[in-house]
Amino acid sequence: MEIIKIIGIALIAVIIIIMLKQYRPEYAIFISILSGALILILVMDKLDGIIALIKSIQDKSSINMEFITLLIKITGIAFLSEFAVSICKDSGEGAIASKIEMGTKIIIISMSIPIISSLLEIILKILP
Repeated sequence: MEIIKIIGIALIAVIIIIMLKQYRPEYAIFISILSGALILILVMDKLDGIIALIKSIQDKSSINMEFITLLIKITGIAFLSEFAVSICKDSGEGAIASKIEMGTKIIIISMSIPIISSLLEIILKILP
């Protein structure tokens, strides 16, 4: 029951943050980052299983391994950037958070160009 551990870490962190904000608000962000990192570490084990499943599906199909690798990287970038955006928003830095979001979108679009071009080639082959 990983979810119970995740919820427990989150609730304890929230209680500590609420108490710290009264006396030492500058330390609250550190607790937020630490709790987020702990939660990420807890779910890292699950990622191995997901990647193994994706690789087994790729072995059974004719999907190019480069595309699978790109999709895994894009997903990782999206998760990490969401984590960074949340930390920035929690610390009151909405402007930086929006820049991270914009940069992430540009990176994801640039990384997905090979997949998009391959799909377009397949569509053009199908059409007369």
